[in-house]
Amino acid sequence: MQGQRSIIIAVFSTSSGSGKTITAINLAAGLAEEGYRTCLVDLDLQFGDVMGYLDMVSDITLADAQRAILQDEENFRIDDYLTEYRCGETSFAVLPPPREINDAYQVSVEAVEKIIGSMKGFNFIVLDMTAVFSTLNLSLLDMSTVITYVGVMDFLPAVKNYKVGYDTLLRFQYEERKICLVENEADPDRYIKAQDVERLLGAEFFHHLPYDYQAITTSIRMGRPLLYSVPLSPLTQSYWRLVDRFTNRRNTEDQHKENSQQEKKNFISRLWRKVNRQKAYLAR
Repeated sequence: MQGQRSIIIAVFSTSSGSGKTITAINLAAGLAEEGYRTCLVDLDLQFGDVMGYLDMVSDITLADAQRAILQDEENFRIDDYLTEYRCGETSFAVLPPPREINDAYQVSVEAVEKIIGSMKGFNFIVLDMTAVFSTLNLSLLDMSTVITYVGVMDFLPAVKNYKVGYDTLLRFQYEERKICLVENEADPDRYIKAQDVERLLGAEFFHHLPYDYQAITTSIRMGRPLLYSVPLSPLTQSYWRLVDRFTNRRNTEDQHKENSQQEKKNFISRLWRKVNRQKAYLAR
């Protein structure tokens, strides 16, 4: 697999409760359902809840992978440290966070970079990140192909927080086309309108996720992504459209976006061509 690079989707936010973990899980599930070899990495090192959401248990975590890769990088095999999530015929890999707080403090940027870099056999790597601009997060945002920046625009402090985070990403010189702005819990009847937030940001949202508390509750109770537990939910359908956009399977409404979105669409199209090359290579 040498020379092949995965598409890395960082799911990032600057506030807790933004829905980034649910977004990361359903992106991974949707990409896997579409036939791509996908790995979901839980990088909330102290309080990650991907495993709990998916009702999974594993004794092997990122901490074990770190020890192994630092001791013998040449013989390191990432597959030895991944846990498989399976639903029916579809599966994706999960790299859990450390189980102990002390292990979380010992995780190094160098080791995580090497671990992510070793995942060359995957078409997509989805990173569920913490809501801070830490050294580790900045390093992984650098490595990422796309930054899915999630936020809930339900009251003014949240909007301010989201703008500060977006401005910070730009100050760190991440290209605007690399940052996909995602509004979670979108509600057309809400006092704060998406158009007003877009004017404040000086950028358009890439995607809107509708509010659907009942669907999320059912999904968590069943220990399955929304795509498998409540397939007819409006939120589930919105996640499918988001997956489609990352794989270039755009529907009619996507094709009629404003011209200001064209550059970002072209960027996603280039990612899609890259995935096709990877799939052809892996099929040999």
